[in-house]
Amino acid sequence: MKSTIYFKNKPAIVATSTICGPKESDGNLGEYVETRLLDDMFGEDTYEKAECKMLSHVIEKSIQNADIKLKDVDCLISGDLLNQIISSSFSAREFDVPYLGVYNACSTMCEALAISAVLVDGGYMSTTVAATGSHFSTAERQYRYPLELGSVRPPQSQWTVTGAGSSVVSDKKGFFPRITSATIGKVTDFGVTDVNNMGAAMAPGAFRTIYNHFKDTKRTPDYYDLILTGDLGALGSRLLKHLSKEKGFDLEKNHVDCGEMIYNIDEEEYQGGSGAGCSAVVFNSYIYKNMIKKKFNKILFVATGALLSTVSSQQGESIPAIAHAIAIENGVI
Repeated sequence: MKSTIYFKNKPAIVATSTICGPKESDGNLGEYVETRLLDDMFGEDTYEKAECKMLSHVIEKSIQNADIKLKDVDCLISGDLLNQIISSSFSAREFDVPYLGVYNACSTMCEALAISAVLVDGGYMSTTVAATGSHFSTAERQYRYPLELGSVRPPQSQWTVTGAGSSVVSDKKGFFPRITSATIGKVTDFGVTDVNNMGAAMAPGAFRTIYNHFKDTKRTPDYYDLILTGDLGALGSRLLKHLSKEKGFDLEKNHVDCGEMIYNIDEEEYQGGSGAGCSAVVFNSYIYKNMIKKKFNKILFVATGALLSTVSSQQGESIPAIAHAIAIENGVI
């Protein structure tokens, strides 16, 4: 059974936009982010409203950066981590366009890009917007502890990224980074139950998708300039490399992880970043800009997600995970 979709018309990512909070702005990739906040409240009175505003901001800015009007957008495809993806749904009410709300936890950016590519490649739509985001303070109190409790973070934990990213996917001609294929992930569960250890929970899902991608495409890791995972963090990245070596392919030379890249190594973020906004910010800023400059020409973007809920964890359930892979290659059509 093959998991990979090939796009004959190679939909273009014609523009992106990103926003992030103060901690992310001070990190390794802050200079590449379009909008850098000095206050993670973003002028709102709740963190949830701030997260929604961030998502609305990047959607609007990506449309402007694509030099198109809102009426030119055929569909908005967006998701987030909050209950009933309210950041995405509440943002969508500001835009008078068809809306698809999607959820695959922190792998939602790749899911949205895959759906966008299917719609544009098939000729069903001309232009779509794929977006997602997260906020440390909303995710922390939803999945773990009240912020006021001041809980000590264990060393295996990651820091949920306060940020959002948006991509405009189009059938436009010319030179652009183009989506050439998508490998749809399978839910994978290795029995991890620690809600603080997202890297260990997600690494098997990332490996499975990457392995299936190479099996379907008959490619090897050196085909790509970068194999970019979403938010495995330092521990998860090591686990992924270990699992890959066991199956006979080496990711040491060109694998990087968004969670490891986004923060400075001297910060107390332990394993690195996580959250739906993690890969969305890194891909739509640093990666995309360097593809436009042709520093990178072939990227395998593999966003990863832990499919847990507060209820499932409290009931002792293990944490299933998923990852989707998007092959993005510079090209002219």
